[in-house]
Amino acid sequence: MDVKSFKKSIYKEMADVTKALGNPNRLEILDLLAQGSCSVEYIADQTNLSVANASQHLQVLKNAKLVATERKGKYSYYQLANSHVFNTWCSLRRLALSQNAEISHLIDDFRRNQKDIQTISSDDLIKKMETEDIMIIDVRPEEEYKKGHIRNAICFPKDMLDDNMKNLDKSKQIIAYCRGPFCMLADEAVEMLKQKGYKAARLENGYPDWEARELPVEESAK
Repeated sequence: MDVKSFKKSIYKEMADVTKALGNPNRLEILDLLAQGSCSVEYIADQTNLSVANASQHLQVLKNAKLVATERKGKYSYYQLANSHVFNTWCSLRRLALSQNAEISHLIDDFRRNQKDIQTISSDDLIKKMETEDIMIIDVRPEEEYKKGHIRNAICFPKDMLDDNMKNLDKSKQIIAYCRGPFCMLADEAVEMLKQKGYKAARLENGYPDWEARELPVEESAK
């Protein structure tokens, strides 16, 4: 193989990977899989896709070596192929935010509509965990919480928050977090809490970002 053919082959293989990333549904699936392994049915439910459509997108991601499968009993579960895939997703997020102002405008507009949701960084949360009496709530679905969560965080799925809000302490600041910066579960939870008179803010990033920095985490007892 001559140099020209070699380079074309390399770039073609790379283009196949980027092609797999060039779909909004597949990007949302990668964001979901960053929370841990999931069945096709769970992925379909969380992304509002049919099972058949979700399966097709997962096959494209698998062919591009971005996701892997494992067998658990009768069911197949999908997961990110390795940490490089998550790091690439984070880099893509940063690139999109820096180069496409429309993304930042969409986020800012959403938060303005939610009456200026306060956000805090992971570094600020670490400081608060060490020096302040706060409550941290994980508003992702319970299934994702069980796979791993911020240390001492309480499971408060957003869909059940209204019914369980009475169990929260109004004298403490409540920090809500979810899947990541493009997930609005925490924003919606903070807005609900503020309407009921709670002091609340959302973590700027999500659980996968926290875990990737090797900050304090724990799993639920099985």
